[in-house]
Amino acid sequence: MSRPVRVIVGVLILLVGTVWTLQGLGILGGSAMSGVTLWAVVGPVVAVAGLGLALSRPRRQP
Repeated sequence: MSRPVRVIVGVLILLVGTVWTLQGLGILGGSAMSGVTLWAVVGPVVAVAGLGLALSRPRRQP
């Protein structure tokens, strides 16, 4: 995956994780996910994964 694509996908995953976290904490309402503890736990994990993907460096191939 090329670097620009990896950064864009990583940022999108980071944003999704952030929204899930805010919904799980009840800060962002209007959804069935609002106030559900599961999303307050899953959201940060997804956000960190997105951040890791966006900041990762490509492997050098021999």
